[in-house]
Amino acid sequence: MAIDHPSFGRIEDNRVIIFDTTLRDGEQSPGFSMNLDEKLRMAQALADLGADVIEAGFPVASKGDFESVSEIARIVRGSVVCALARSGGKNDITAAGQAIAGAERGRIHNFISTSPLHMKYKLRMEPETVLEIITAGNVAARNFTADVEWSAEDGSRTEPDFLCRCVEAAIKAGATTINIPDTVGYATPEDMERIFSMLKERVPGADTVIFSAHNHNDLGLAVANTLASLRGGARQIECTINGIGERAGNAALEEIVMALRTRQDQMPYTNGVQSEKLLKVSRMLSTITGFDVQPNKAIVGRNAFAHESGIHQDGVLKNAATYEIMTPESVGWSKSSLVLGKHSGRAAFRDKLTALGYTIGDNQLNDAFERFKDLADRKKVVYDDDIVALVDDEVRDHARIRFLALDVSAGSRRPAEATLELEIDGELVEATATGNGPVDAAFNAIRSAFPHEARLALYSVGAVTEGTDAQARTTVRLEEDGKMVDGQGADADTVVSAVRAYVHGLNKLLVKRARSEPEALPA
Repeated sequence: MAIDHPSFGRIEDNRVIIFDTTLRDGEQSPGFSMNLDEKLRMAQALADLGADVIEAGFPVASKGDFESVSEIARIVRGSVVCALARSGGKNDITAAGQAIAGAERGRIHNFISTSPLHMKYKLRMEPETVLEIITAGNVAARNFTADVEWSAEDGSRTEPDFLCRCVEAAIKAGATTINIPDTVGYATPEDMERIFSMLKERVPGADTVIFSAHNHNDLGLAVANTLASLRGGARQIECTINGIGERAGNAALEEIVMALRTRQDQMPYTNGVQSEKLLKVSRMLSTITGFDVQPNKAIVGRNAFAHESGIHQDGVLKNAATYEIMTPESVGWSKSSLVLGKHSGRAAFRDKLTALGYTIGDNQLNDAFERFKDLADRKKVVYDDDIVALVDDEVRDHARIRFLALDVSAGSRRPAEATLELEIDGELVEATATGNGPVDAAFNAIRSAFPHEARLALYSVGAVTEGTDAQARTTVRLEEDGKMVDGQGADADTVVSAVRAYVHGLNKLLVKRARSEPEALPA
């Protein structure tokens, strides 16, 4: 049965709306904060990917969030730009409405908790008061836009009768999308299917709105719960790239999209996502946040289409369908693995970047090409993954601090010593320090050049490819006054890789310092 929607027009029952909340729920993950430029890049990439709705942020939370939502609404075209607001929060609805004012199509997403636990201990409100706020919030949102979404926070643990009353109140007040989130990842697939089926059957006006699912992954069931929600009647799914989000994260967009594409026999639904761009957007997010996906991550992990078992390899060589239920190309993987060498030119390098899904400016291209030539001189073979690591490291926003040079002396006879050159706010700064090993000495030199109180909470090194000449990819975690950021760097020299990661982390920490910290946000 089709539904008329203010932003999408006539929506057939087999059409699934993809609602991406990477920039809102995803950014709430510890260490995942993005600056305005990074949010704009991600928003444009999500629009190009084909996300129907982009939840851009929580405008009332901070000046930075308001600015981000406003700029995304002004610039991004093709997707509905959504702003989050509390149903009863002072100034929330107004801030959201003002933030999306410049959008081609804008949505206000308002919410309030409905479970007994949340109402008693978090809201300290009686159920009747919550119902009044639901009505008032959605009426207020309709003053700014005809596209209004309402969410029952902790909906999966809400008493069925009260949930029906809440949904009915939201529909009567003008909500056009009703979201029932599994906020704490408690539900099972059977729970989610039952909840949506019940609401579709019992609530007056349920046939006039889109039902939405927003599932968290605390028990590893977010994607399964989302697919079960579709069986129950939901036709919007709320998800994030790489599954990022609060605690254990959200349902992963790429996994849901490919499950729907691969299992049309069980789930005959359509959506507007261009799956061939999934890997590109996944890598962009990893580059911006400094968080790689795990190697065995479905769809976008580097081992997702790798076959080590001899039996598997033999089968794939005879017919790829024996062990691959989708083609690597369908999600953006390239067939080639061995690539350019030290004699390759700039044009070939640009073509390779395009094949790998990168579009970068001339200045970044020049810097990346110089690093590639340097790497090619030091390595016998340069792989796609080498170039991905190199370019990811280059296109990160270096902001106030840039790494320039490092000299290290180390060994078993004397303490390690590092001499470091950084560019800080456009000024050259040099520092020398000793330490318990070359990495410790280099980090001490950074602290000398740019004094700070951040604590190194994690230091991890891995090889990008195989061999003793492989590039090292380093991750560091810095903590300062409750703020946590992760930085990444890559280089054929392990110590240089570590310094690049530390500098990347410092720049992210400076962004966090500059932004007022928002209050604890909902799921």
